[in-house]
Amino acid sequence: MTKTEEARLLREARKAEKLKKEQERMALMFSYERENAQALYIAGIDEVGRGPLAGPVVACAVILPKDCGLLYLNDSKKLSEKKREELYDLILAEAVSVGLGSRDASRIDEINILNATYEAMREAIGKLDPQPELCLNDAVTIPGVNIRQLPIIKGDAKSASIAAASIVAKVTRDRLMTKLDKEYPEYGFAANKGYGTAVHIAALKQYGPCPLHRRSFIGNFV
Repeated sequence: MTKTEEARLLREARKAEKLKKEQERMALMFSYERENAQALYIAGIDEVGRGPLAGPVVACAVILPKDCGLLYLNDSKKLSEKKREELYDLILAEAVSVGLGSRDASRIDEINILNATYEAMREAIGKLDPQPELCLNDAVTIPGVNIRQLPIIKGDAKSASIAAASIVAKVTRDRLMTKLDKEYPEYGFAANKGYGTAVHIAALKQYGPCPLHRRSFIGNFV
């Protein structure tokens, strides 16, 4: 056997081992779904955008099929932008149903970020068709939802359904903030997505707030 063939076989063996480990990780990520398999439809619920100074909070609800074979699902913060974008397309293609909800800065200021997040989550769940029999939530119990809920601490890293929701929510919000950057280029929303980076805060102090800013979040800066 030549050295080239040996190197090829070694690469293939490493690739196969890496794939095996990912399949084993994903088997664990579907453990909550398996443990509640009596529910015909299980939705994972998550949100993104509770912390930024500007832009909406976005929630997503995802029902994955029972035989879902997706790999690499994880907390969206642990994935690269490129990987999130790839998985976003795969999730939308594979999912039984996906629902999105959002609340803008004015609503966040009106009722506070937690209640605005709950409203966005209820909207996302309401858009699912079919409706789920169980909601797996990232850490919270959502008031006003007449569906059985299971809150899971750090659920976006433990449940495939919640991870899928976190990815779709993240990509959806990031794309929106990139689009809004064209309307308000001085704040750098395409780069900071509305979070309080040094550049964003400096722009906020220089130009003052725009309609996307959460007045209840920016009192220390303007």
